[in-house]
Amino acid sequence: MPETTTADFRDSHRSGHVRTVRLIVVVEGGYDIQFLKRISRILHNHDSQVPDLRTLDQSGEILFLPIAGSNFLHWTHRLAGLGIAEFHLLDREIPPLTEERERAAELVNQRPGCRAVLTNKRAMENYLSPQVLQEVRGIDVPFGDHDDVPQLVASCLLKQAGGPDWSALTSRGRRRLRDCAKRWLNTTAVERMTVKWLGERDPAGEIRSWLMTIGDLTATR
Repeated sequence: MPETTTADFRDSHRSGHVRTVRLIVVVEGGYDIQFLKRISRILHNHDSQVPDLRTLDQSGEILFLPIAGSNFLHWTHRLAGLGIAEFHLLDREIPPLTEERERAAELVNQRPGCRAVLTNKRAMENYLSPQVLQEVRGIDVPFGDHDDVPQLVASCLLKQAGGPDWSALTSRGRRRLRDCAKRWLNTTAVERMTVKWLGERDPAGEIRSWLMTIGDLTATR
């Protein structure tokens, strides 16, 4: 996708498209948006204090900005001229990728009205319950907090279908299957999550804390 620039937002603001935006939610990619909208709806239905991000997005109060693997440090101040609050949610990934994200979050948190957090787990998919995978696709894929869940799932489905060994695939083939797995993990699988399963995968309420922070930042602008 074409890279979004600050000028794009300024032009939208002049035309009235973002006049209601109270908060820009910066995420790494479109799948993160899919995950957050769905998981927030589940938690909101259980506890109305948790904001429903789909509703906030539709009303124009929040604006999701997927930065598509851009330089994270570049985005720490790029939107400052808009005068809109920001919430940055970055995947922790694994070292050495983690360090750049930690530094980016540190810089964002130094700015008034802005917050940035890193996931405690590797990525959004790590918050899913393995039971969801069994329910949606009938596969048993145990995984930990720092495993590459889309790759494990893609490899399991390939084996289940009688395909070649994962290591025998080209990098393009692996990327295609991983992306396919990532798509349904962040849509169909998330929709099957329950509050109980989420509590088991996220006992500290990390996801709830992200959502409550988004709600607070939206309400105070």
